[in-house]
Amino acid sequence: YVRTRKRRKLLWRLLLLLLLYTARRGVPPDPNSVADVPNTATCHPQSHIVFLKTHKTASSTVLNILYRYGESRNLTFALPVGQAIHLFYPKLFESHFVEGFSSGRVKEFHIMCNHMRFRKAEVAKVMPEDTFYFSIIRHPVTMIESSFSYFKGIPAFSNSRSLEDFLDNTNNYKDSAPWSFLAHNNLAFDFGFDHNVTADAEDHEDKAKRAVAAIERDFHLILVSEYFDESMILLKHVLCWSLEDVVSFKLNSRSNRTRHQISPNTAEKIKRWNALDWSLYLHFNATFWQKVDSVVGREQMKSEVSQLRELQDKLANTCLKGGGAVDPSQMKDAGLKPAQSGTAVIQGYNLKPDLDSQTRTQCQRLTTPELQYTERLKSLQFPVQCCRNKVFLGFHQL
Repeated sequence: YVRTRKRRKLLWRLLLLLLLYTARRGVPPDPNSVADVPNTATCHPQSHIVFLKTHKTASSTVLNILYRYGESRNLTFALPVGQAIHLFYPKLFESHFVEGFSSGRVKEFHIMCNHMRFRKAEVAKVMPEDTFYFSIIRHPVTMIESSFSYFKGIPAFSNSRSLEDFLDNTNNYKDSAPWSFLAHNNLAFDFGFDHNVTADAEDHEDKAKRAVAAIERDFHLILVSEYFDESMILLKHVLCWSLEDVVSFKLNSRSNRTRHQISPNTAEKIKRWNALDWSLYLHFNATFWQKVDSVVGREQMKSEVSQLRELQDKLANTCLKGGGAVDPSQMKDAGLKPAQSGTAVIQGYNLKPDLDSQTRTQCQRLTTPELQYTERLKSLQFPVQCCRNKVFLGFHQL
């Protein structure tokens, strides 16, 4: 009897130790569970934000979300100095690229989100220590298909009849040619890394590991363009924002008639040519879903995505004449017309004519393209020097 009691005590102690160990270490999240989510009554909305705006990743839509959030709360943006429309991309970012920083005219910046080539040490000089850093990525296959259309005029693409033709003749690619990085591992380039890597390169795996480690060190969250609505819900949770804060209409998006199907054979060529981007995508697509499981939960995610789409449909019904995007030739308001680039037909929106003043302002903010919105914010923050004789560095809308 005594031995039995001792054994029971020992078993209870072991069980207790196991429970304590599990609680400390954490257990893998159940994809079907509903995780604890931030409560807006207890969490504080984040307003110090850096968004690395990558190319052809739905980043213009994210930019619009950040612009609307900041403008509605009178936050200060780290905007390009002078008449520039982006933070002197493709140069690696330097703090003096930001209007009002070197002069000390602006004491606190809240949001930095224009195109730049990322360099954390310089960004940190401008932004507060508690800044939240995030970015968005896209599958390299659809990304370069989009880039080939938008940036057809760059030397790397201009002499190729098609994307397939370009991929079959990459031996003609010259890294020294202007804007060549838009055609080769452009994601890696935007994050500040050497982009001249293919699948056959001896140092490919080493460069990929170092890039992944640096991004994980410098960024709190990487979103995925293919799961845009899910990305916005995840962003809403980690920033302690509301559903209304992350609703959007697609901006800087092409007409379907300028999109092209990619064959499986071509897709494999793209993955080898843009091997560094492919490595980044594989890693951060996986970590994205790990974040979803730990922060939101799959069932909660489905529910909130449904709510977000319902809100978007409601706003489209309220704001948009015809309910959706139209070609630029069909647009009535020149102030809402997006800049055109390459062979892409970039669509915009017509607003309903009978909107009241408050609703029209909300709808205009949702549909204003990047260039016009940036100019508007510059005029609000720096009314004296904005916005004549704008300097367009490279492409109008990258």
